[in-house]
Amino acid sequence: MAKVDFTGRVAIVTGAGAGLGRQYALDLAKRGAKVVVNDLGGSRDGVGSSDAAAKKVVDEIKAAGGEAVPNYENVATIQGGENIVKTAIDAYGKVDILINNAGILRDKTFTKMEEDNWDGVMAVHLRGAYCVTKPAFMNMRENGYGRIIMTTSGAGLFGNFGQSNYAAAKMGLIGLTNVLKLEGAKYNVKVNVIVPVAASRLTEDVLPPEFFEKMKPDFISPAVLYMCSEQCQDSGMFINATLGYFSRTAILTGPGVVLSDGTKIPSPEEVAENWDKIKSLENPKYFDQLPEMFGVLGPLLS
Repeated sequence: MAKVDFTGRVAIVTGAGAGLGRQYALDLAKRGAKVVVNDLGGSRDGVGSSDAAAKKVVDEIKAAGGEAVPNYENVATIQGGENIVKTAIDAYGKVDILINNAGILRDKTFTKMEEDNWDGVMAVHLRGAYCVTKPAFMNMRENGYGRIIMTTSGAGLFGNFGQSNYAAAKMGLIGLTNVLKLEGAKYNVKVNVIVPVAASRLTEDVLPPEFFEKMKPDFISPAVLYMCSEQCQDSGMFINATLGYFSRTAILTGPGVVLSDGTKIPSPEEVAENWDKIKSLENPKYFDQLPEMFGVLGPLLS
């Protein structure tokens, strides 16, 4: 088995001042990567800023013999995203790896969700991924190589009470990944998604205490590092990870039922009568991109 090695690679990790991001940055550096440690240094709900968190992780990396530079920009702004990537290029000449990990939480039930709490979470998770990924993607495309990791959540994939803003942002990243896997394919830019469940400041009051103690970020990092490596040739994968358990989640389409000949409009009653067949996921199919689904409609379009 070939060793996962990042010698000569340049990585950016956002939200790397603590938790999962810190672990990714440390592990990448241990395996030879030069790392940009980005962290705004704000609170869990996105308030304030400090350079202490990013500096501390950079010091840890250097003390262990690795190479790293800090960055304190806000991922949720165009200028911030561009400056994060500029930090990597100025220090090391390129960007090979980007891990979009920065995040905040502002949990409330939907009817109590104020606009600023909705927008704030969207800004960091979804807009932040756009702001940093675009300049990084452009550099990777020029170099003919790149590995991008998005961070989603079971809250988005499956739902979690009181996290409508967070869940919506996290599912937005799934859509972004589905497009970037296609647009990056001919440039050897692979885009994958980690779905972690781990102890961090975002989960300290979400996970039961007995789970929180055991679910260390160390258990998530192996999957992320593999997807960041040259060995990983997959793109568009959504990988669940927790406590050494890894699996794939995918959006699948059931076999369905045809209620038309391509000209007749089905009635609501016909839909109701066939509802069990419509919602069935027996023998589902995976579509890699939208045009593939048109094949199912072929007989109706002819």
